[in-house]
Amino acid sequence: MGNRALKATIRQLLTQEDFATVRDTLRQLPGRQAVNPLFSFFYSGDERLRWRAIAAMGVVVSHLAATSMESARVVMRRLMWNLNDESGGIGWGSPEAMGEITACHAGLAKEFANILISYIDPQGNFLEHEQLQRGSLWGVGRLAHARPELAKSAAAFLPAFYQSPDPYLRGIAAWASGPVLEKRFRPLLENLLTDNAPLRIFWQMQMVRTTVAVLANDSLKD
Repeated sequence: MGNRALKATIRQLLTQEDFATVRDTLRQLPGRQAVNPLFSFFYSGDERLRWRAIAAMGVVVSHLAATSMESARVVMRRLMWNLNDESGGIGWGSPEAMGEITACHAGLAKEFANILISYIDPQGNFLEHEQLQRGSLWGVGRLAHARPELAKSAAAFLPAFYQSPDPYLRGIAAWASGPVLEKRFRPLLENLLTDNAPLRIFWQMQMVRTTVAVLANDSLKD
């Protein structure tokens, strides 16, 4: 299958109404060849297509790792490079994809979890761009909900976002905190229980409308 045909096939899969049913089909795609089309969809103005491409990257790369761990590492390093100032790009979708991949594959999670978390660490590889901060928080949250034991170090960095003027950052930080919340930070999270600012979050393969307060309340119950 040529690159153009493969990209069209992947787009068709990503736009199917019941996206959850196409995961097995995604695993059958040639992993190395499927990566580039998925990267291109990270820049789509179609929110649903963009997020489904991120989810699909998790499926494809975790399956690729089963047959060629080094090939999967190459994809992870490419995502990291996209977030490097020297890359000359912005890195849209890269931290989210890192979160999805590490949530899907235990081996890659062990190797790259700390790097993902470093993007929200002011003393680490902190991402200054607000849109990338959104992505890094979602990626850390995705990892935390799937593998909380590998995301514990993120707990100390999440409360800094609770007072962000951006409701998405407040909400995603609250959501990400649930699996790794430390007792000392509970009062800070409780301050968000009256924050009814709306936001949308991609969760369990669909866009969900919610509020900062709802996400904070859910995390306090974890």
